[in-house]
Amino acid sequence: MELFERMEKFGYEQVVFNHDQESGLKAIICIHDTTLGPALGGTRIWNYKSEEEALNDVLRLARGMTYKSAAAGLNLGGGKAVIIGDPDKIKSEELMRAYGRFIQSLHGRYITAEDVNTCVEDMKIVAEETEFVTGLPGTSGDPSPVTAFGVWRGMKAAAEEFYGSPDLDGKVVALQGVGHVGYYLAKHIADEGGKLIITDIKQENIDHVTETIEDVKVVAPDEIYDVDCDIFAPCALGAVINDKTIDRLKCDVVAGAANNILAEPRHGDMLEDKGILYTPDYVINAGGVINVYDELLGYNKERAMAKAEKIFDNCKRVFEISKRDNISTYQAADIMAEERIEKIARVRRNYIPRN
Repeated sequence: MELFERMEKFGYEQVVFNHDQESGLKAIICIHDTTLGPALGGTRIWNYKSEEEALNDVLRLARGMTYKSAAAGLNLGGGKAVIIGDPDKIKSEELMRAYGRFIQSLHGRYITAEDVNTCVEDMKIVAEETEFVTGLPGTSGDPSPVTAFGVWRGMKAAAEEFYGSPDLDGKVVALQGVGHVGYYLAKHIADEGGKLIITDIKQENIDHVTETIEDVKVVAPDEIYDVDCDIFAPCALGAVINDKTIDRLKCDVVAGAANNILAEPRHGDMLEDKGILYTPDYVINAGGVINVYDELLGYNKERAMAKAEKIFDNCKRVFEISKRDNISTYQAADIMAEERIEKIARVRRNYIPRN
C-alpha cells in the first residue's frame, strides 16, 4: 500500500522525514490525528532493519497514541517519532539537539517525550532546542512508574473480569521485558503476592529484578511464550501476539505495557477463540501519557496518579462494551476511543473567533 493511500485509509494527517547530515540524524515524525489536541507521543531510537520497517512502526505507534489518549479521556491527539540507528552508537548531544529543532519547526503540532532507548536526560537535551517536550527533570520526570502503576491497575481489572476477583495474590505472571516499566510492574505484582516468571534480552535488567525481588523464575526470551501462567504481560516491543506465538500461549489473560501487542487485529479474535482475555494495550498502558499530559497542566503527582488509577475503570468499560456488543475486546476499545473523538469533533465545529 502506498504511503498516501495508507494515510487516507487510516486518517493520518502528517508524516515528516527529518535528516541532519552533521549529526547523522535520520528521524520520522508521524502525526495521526489532532482532533482532541496536539499530537503527543514519545521518541524511540531503534536499529531498524530497513527504512520501511521504521515507517511502518511509527505509523502504527502514532495511531495507537490517538486511541490511547482518547480512551484515557485526555485532550491530546496522537503522534510518535522514531530515530533510526543503534542507540549505543548514534546517540549524541548534537543528534538530539538537531532532532529538537525539527520538532520546533512543527510549532506545537507534535509534543515529544521519552520512549524506547531514550530517557529523561535525552529529553533535557531536546528541550534546549524546542519547548514542545515533556517528561523533563524537575517536572513529571520518568513516566515509567506511572505507566507500570496503570498497567497493574488494568491487570487487576482483567483478573476481576476473568477470575471474579482483582486480587493477584498467588497468580503467576509471565513478564516479557523488565526494563523501566517492567521492573516497576514486577514490584507491584510481587508486593501483592503474585509469582513472577521473567525474561529480557538485557542481563542487567534481569539482574535488577532478581536482586531486589525474591522467588523470581528466569527463562530465555523465546521460552516465555511456553510457560504455564495465569497472566502473560508483554512489556517490550510490539507484535508479540502473532501467528508463530499465539498457539504457544498457556495463559488466561494477556495484559501488558507494550504497544501494538497484536501483530494484526485478527490475532485479537484468535485470542478470544482460545478463551484468553485480551486487555487492549493502549487502554491499559496509558499511565505514561497521563503523566506527561499532567505536566502540560502544571504537574501534580497526586492528580496524575488518581487519573492513572482510573485505568481499572477504563478496562472494565472495555470489557462491558465487548460483552454488550458481542465483539472482541480490541474492537470494544476502538469503539470507546472513536466515540469520544467523534463527540469532541462535533463540539469543535462551533466556531469561536480569537480575540
